[in-house]
Amino acid sequence: MHPDFGSTNHNQPPANRLLHESSPYLQQHAYNPVDWYPWGEEALSRARTEDKPIFLSIGYSACHWCHVMEQESFEDPSIAAVMNEHFISIKVDREERPDLDQIYMAAVQLITRRGGWPMSVFLTPDGKPFYGGTYWPPTSRQGMRGFRDILLQMHDIWVNRRPEVDESSLSLVEAIGRFTVPQFEQSDLNESLLKNAEQAMLSALDRVNGGFGGAPKFPHPMDLRVLLRTWKRFGNQAALDAVVLTLEKMAGGGIYDHLGGGFHRYSTDAHWLVPHFEKMLYDNALLVPVYLEAYQATGREDFARIARETLDYVLREMTSPEGGFYSTQDADSEGIEGKFFVWTPEEINEVLGAEDGKLFCASYDVSPQGNWEGHSILNRPRPLAEIAKEQRVPIEVFSAILEHSKQLLRERRSTRVSPGRDEKILTAWNGLMISAFARGAQVLREPRYLIAAQDAAKFILTAMRDRSSAEARLFHSYKDGTAKFNAYLDDYACLIDGLIDLYQADFDAHWLSEARLLELFMRQHFADPNDNIYFYTSDDHEALINRTKEVQDNATPAAHSCAAMAALRLAAITGVSSDTSGWEALKAVSGLIADHPRGAAQALIALDFAIGPTPGIVLIEGGQPDKADQLLSTFHRRFVPNCSLVRLSQTSAAGPALMAVTEGKPAASELSLYVCHQGTCEAPAIGYESASMAIRLV
Repeated sequence: MHPDFGSTNHNQPPANRLLHESSPYLQQHAYNPVDWYPWGEEALSRARTEDKPIFLSIGYSACHWCHVMEQESFEDPSIAAVMNEHFISIKVDREERPDLDQIYMAAVQLITRRGGWPMSVFLTPDGKPFYGGTYWPPTSRQGMRGFRDILLQMHDIWVNRRPEVDESSLSLVEAIGRFTVPQFEQSDLNESLLKNAEQAMLSALDRVNGGFGGAPKFPHPMDLRVLLRTWKRFGNQAALDAVVLTLEKMAGGGIYDHLGGGFHRYSTDAHWLVPHFEKMLYDNALLVPVYLEAYQATGREDFARIARETLDYVLREMTSPEGGFYSTQDADSEGIEGKFFVWTPEEINEVLGAEDGKLFCASYDVSPQGNWEGHSILNRPRPLAEIAKEQRVPIEVFSAILEHSKQLLRERRSTRVSPGRDEKILTAWNGLMISAFARGAQVLREPRYLIAAQDAAKFILTAMRDRSSAEARLFHSYKDGTAKFNAYLDDYACLIDGLIDLYQADFDAHWLSEARLLELFMRQHFADPNDNIYFYTSDDHEALINRTKEVQDNATPAAHSCAAMAALRLAAITGVSSDTSGWEALKAVSGLIADHPRGAAQALIALDFAIGPTPGIVLIEGGQPDKADQLLSTFHRRFVPNCSLVRLSQTSAAGPALMAVTEGKPAASELSLYVCHQGTCEAPAIGYESASMAIRLV
C-alpha cells in the first residue's frame, strides 16, 4: 500500500490510492484490499518498470454487477493478494473516461462477442489488451470461469507464453482500430433512407408491449423520435401508432417511477415491468423530448404529464446547488437492488388507510404475493377508467384520490434509505438535460424549467471551461469544486445543441454566441479532414493505443451524429447557409444510415433536419411582447420538429451570431413575422392576426 494512505477507523482496512479520487465509483473501492491505482502515469510506469501485466476494471457507480464483483472478489483478501502480487490493478470510472471505455469495450466485444460492465481486461504494460470479459464470479460455477482461476491463468500465460501474449495483443489493437474507426461506402442522402429506417424500426416493433425486440428491453428514445419524424414526413399512421404504444407501455410499466417521476435504466423483461432500478440522467434527458413531441403530435395530456413529472424529478433529486445536473442514482439501497422502490399491501394501507389503500393497490398492481420477489413494483397494467368503474368511484374522484395517495407514499418513501447518488456533473449529459428543460419550458409553458436550463448552462460555461486557454475549451467532469478531464466530442456537441434549444426558449443571443465558439473549437480539434468523421477525442488529448470515432448510437446518441446535428442547427438558426460541415459529416456516415439504420437514429434525426423542409421563423415583437408570447404558445402546441426560431425585441440586441439572419429585417412598430426557407424569406406578416395565419402554415 502507498504509505500516505491509511484509516483512522481501526475497524476499517487501510485505504488505497482511490481514496482521494473525485469519482464516487472509485471511492467505493478505496478500502478494498486490492492495491488499486487510478488510470495514469504512476500505474503505467510501475507496470513497465516491473514488467507486470495490468488488470483494468471499468465500471460506474450505479452498476449493480459492479457492486457484486466488488463484494465477491475485490473485497476478498485472498483474491486481492493474487492481484497485488502478479498485476498492476487499475480502476476506471467509465463515465469519467469514456475514451478508455470505448477502446477496451471494443477489445472485450472482439474477444467475447458481447460487452457490459463491470468490464475486466488484461493489458500489457503499454496498454495493449490480450484478454478480457465482464463479470466473473470469484470461483468457477455454473459453467462460468472463476476470477481467481482467470488471474492465475493470465499470470501463467504472461510468464510462460509471452510470445503468444505479444502476438494476441498486437492483433487485438489492429482489430480495435478497424472496430472503432470504421470505413463506410457512401450512399445518397435522401428521403429513401428515412423510409428505409421507418420500415426497419417498425419490423422490430413489439406490437403487444411496445418497444423494440424482447428482453432486456431498452427505451430507444432516438428511434422513437425518428418514427415521429417519418410520420410527419410520410403520413404513415403505423409510425405514430408505434410511438404511442411504446410511450403508453413504458409510462404504465415498472420502468417508470410512478411516485417520484423519471425512468429507470431498462426493463429486464419484455413488458416493462421489472427494471434495472438505477436512474441515469441521460435516459431521462432523452426521454423527455420524446414525450413532449408525442404530446405535440397527439395532444395527449398524459404524455405531457410524464414529461413534467420527469423534469420535476430531476429538479428535486438530481440538481446541484450550483445548477448542474448529477449523473446517476444507484439501483441498490442497503445492499439490495430495488429495495427503495417496492411495496407490500400492508405498507400501502399503513400510509393510506384501508379504503384508499385498496384503490391504490388495485390501480398499481400491489398484491400480497407481489409481482417481483415477494414485493410489488408499482405499475399500471390497466386503464384507470376501467378500475374506477370496477370500484364504482367516479373517475374524477378516483384520479384525485390516486394523486393524493402518490404524494403521501412519496413522502413515506423519502424516509427510507435512499439509493446512492453519483454527484459528478458531466458536460454532455448536462447538455442533453439543458435541451430537455428548455423544450419543456417551451411546450409546457413552465418558467421553472427555463430557469433550470439557464442555471445549468451558466454553470457549465463558467465552472467547466478551461480559463487558462484562450479557446472555448471545456472540461468533461466536475465534482467537489474541481473540473477535470479534457472534454470529449459529445461534450461539445450536446452542449451546443442545448444552447440552441435554450436560445429558442429565452431568445438571449448570448447562448448562440457561446455555441458558435464551441462549434469552432469542435471543428478545429476533433474533425478529421480525411473522411469528415469526427474523432471522439481532441487532437491534443492523451495518447492512447487508439483514437476512436463514435458513429453508432448506444444508450446515448453517437457523438459524431450529435456533432453533425449541432453544426446543421447552428448554421440554420444563424443563417449561415454556406456552412456545409453538418451535411458533409452526415454524408460521411451515409453508408451506416443506409445499412444499419437502427444504429444510426441520431444521424437520421439530423438527416430529416438537413433535407428539410427546415423553415426559419423570425419574430419581431414590435412592442407587443404579450402578443408574441401568445403566438409562440400556440405554435409550440404543434409538432414542427425542424423549425429554427429567432425572436427580436426593441430592447434586446440580435448580437453578432444573428447578423446574417436578421439582415434586411428592420425594427417594426407592430408585431411582424418572417418565414424563411434556405435563406430566402417571404414578405413579412404584419400584425398579430396576419402573423398567426402565417405561422399556422409552417
